Amino acid sequence: MEEVSSPSQSIILEEWNGSSSTKLSKTATITASPSLSIRRSSSYFHHVWRRILEAFVPEGFPSSVTPDYAPFQVWDSLQGLSTYIRTMLSTQALLSAIGVGEKSATVIGATFQWFLRDLTGMVGGILFTFYQGSNLDSNAKIWRLVADLMNDLGMLMDLISPLFPSGFVFVVCLGSLSRSFTGVASGATRAALTQHFALQNNAADISAKEGSQETLATMTGMAMGMLLARITMGHPLAIWFSFLSLTMFHMYANYKAVRCLVLTSLNTQRSSILLQHFMETGQVLSPEQVSKMEHILPIWASSRRSKGLKLIHMRVRLGVRVSSLSQPELSDLLHHAGSHYRKAKYILVERKGVINVIMHKDSTAADILQSFVHAHVMATLMGKTSSIHTESQLWIDREFELFLQKLKLSGWKTERLLSPSISWKANWSSGPLDEKLD
Repeated sequence: MEEVSSPSQSIILEEWNGSSSTKLSKTATITASPSLSIRRSSSYFHHVWRRILEAFVPEGFPSSVTPDYAPFQVWDSLQGLSTYIRTMLSTQALLSAIGVGEKSATVIGATFQWFLRDLTGMVGGILFTFYQGSNLDSNAKIWRLVADLMNDLGMLMDLISPLFPSGFVFVVCLGSLSRSFTGVASGATRAALTQHFALQNNAADISAKEGSQETLATMTGMAMGMLLARITMGHPLAIWFSFLSLTMFHMYANYKAVRCLVLTSLNTQRSSILLQHFMETGQVLSPEQVSKMEHILPIWASSRRSKGLKLIHMRVRLGVRVSSLSQPELSDLLHHAGSHYRKAKYILVERKGVINVIMHKDSTAADILQSFVHAHVMATLMGKTSSIHTESQLWIDREFELFLQKLKLSGWKTERLLSPSISWKANWSSGPLDEKLD
């Protein structure tokens, strides 16, 4: 083997650190010319700070998550902090009502009361999941707010429990029931939001780091809560002022956190906003524009400007049960099944200003999205034309594919429509004698 050496040649080796190619930083430079030398590019403090930060933010942050991740987490951590501070005040009141510190209180009595409180919460969580579990994905923003509102109500019940000694068990069970809704709704919406934030299939990492952030907020909130409980002990006015002030901040922080979210999935409300704008201008709004127009509060609590938006999606009912229709409506249904919707996997029936959508038993996610768009177009045309079935079908044939294409180009996910579970479907076929509905 022939060895070639060049005494004048220098070799430089650089050390880089970082979890993402876009977030690498040079930490050291090693030079061999002619002797070996090492030059550190960053201080020890900077290295330690980076290691601590990696425990709380996802790997590759910020390029590995959506732009709305950081502002949402800031506001979410602040609302969590206020929750844990208030928890100390409500728990103090609850333990006082149970009889902690009083000679007349019995262990078995306190245990039984605590057991009833937990049992009520467990049963309430199961019932809430049964009735609303399939609806949480489609309205993640609204349910996120509802979850924290129910948590506020639960804490309020704990705080007022000492004021009603005779009805103590009823009050604390009511509070536990309220918090059980919080656990289900908050957990489900958090899972949906984690999938939204993940840009590099890193949902597990985001969830783990969110847990670290919540743990830090919990420890900080508990420490501040214990200090506040100590200061306000024996001063009911100070306790109530602190609790209500923190509750108001908690509700504000939750509202700001939800307002930061820019979801790209299609639910009925976002689809309605997009479709109305497209029918008027031929253009598709961006996710950022739609997020500013969404209702995340009840209609009665929305601003006057938000109330001015047409809520046409409220006049569309997906997955209507066939047997719930009247005799004339069934005749109308059979007529349309053999004419307008011969090849479609859905049928639209107008009833008292509401468009009822009956899905075929073989319908897919794409069919559900198309049926909603078709029903929305029909609802828009009501009062403008006498042949809404024909006109809406012409619009679908001419504009639907263009609408989907523009949605995809604007960053929207068009694979499915997030809607409550459709459990009622039908089967129909057209022919001389075999026309049927199952």
